[in-house]
Amino acid sequence: MTLSKPAQLALRLVASVYIFALLVVPLGAILWRAFAPGIGEFWASITTPAAQSALQLSLLVVAIVVPLNVIFGVPTAIVLARKRFRGKSALQAIIDLPFAVSPVVVGVALIVLWGSAGLFGFVENSLGLKIIFGFPGIVLASLFVTIPFVIREVEPVLHEVGTDQEEAAAMLGAGWWQTFWRITLPSIRWGLTYGVVLTVARTLGEFGAVLMVSSNLPGQSQTLTLLVHDRYVLGNPYGAYTISIVLMAVALIVLVAQILFDSQRSRVQTED
Repeated sequence: MTLSKPAQLALRLVASVYIFALLVVPLGAILWRAFAPGIGEFWASITTPAAQSALQLSLLVVAIVVPLNVIFGVPTAIVLARKRFRGKSALQAIIDLPFAVSPVVVGVALIVLWGSAGLFGFVENSLGLKIIFGFPGIVLASLFVTIPFVIREVEPVLHEVGTDQEEAAAMLGAGWWQTFWRITLPSIRWGLTYGVVLTVARTLGEFGAVLMVSSNLPGQSQTLTLLVHDRYVLGNPYGAYTISIVLMAVALIVLVAQILFDSQRSRVQTED
């Protein structure tokens, strides 16, 4: 269906107003309130011990969650793309579960499983390893909500490249590790990179699930998103705005990285 020029202009105007009202205005308001008192006040707010600790904890969670998602996500994507087995559809649905379930529900489920009175409560009661309301709980919650990203970015690439090169390598005597390292991994590098970028963004921005399983103690188990919530609830909205700017900066970096990766991937595909 071809729209008339006035209709196209009207649709563009509606889309621009929609984006401006829901994205540009709120983000602009946060920027203005964060920098209105001056750069000095802003810097002092984001360099407090609590802010530095929250940033370090958030980055530590990312440093744990991303490698685990890669280590387990890539083999899972390979199995889903290359194998046919009973229960495959159910596994696909389970992988997409974090997209459908509220993060708060995820947090409650983790408490039911890993809390002191939960199914695996013996880990805390008998072994003395505190999962819920401790750092391991934050990692588990972040892992759950980021499970699909690497898998869902790598699997379509595997379908696209097919198995011809892998079969040729096997016929020439290459082992499974040689085949993976020299054939499979280079072919999925852009999808994997994109999945890692999305995982980093979601891990840093996760709030609901982390809030449920964290004790939210400054300097111990408080991430950046929890610090934003804590400052606002305790009557320090300016502090919440400044930490929000830090999260916005990270999101912007991730967005730029995503655009660059997309551009590079398109260029490589065009050359091939």
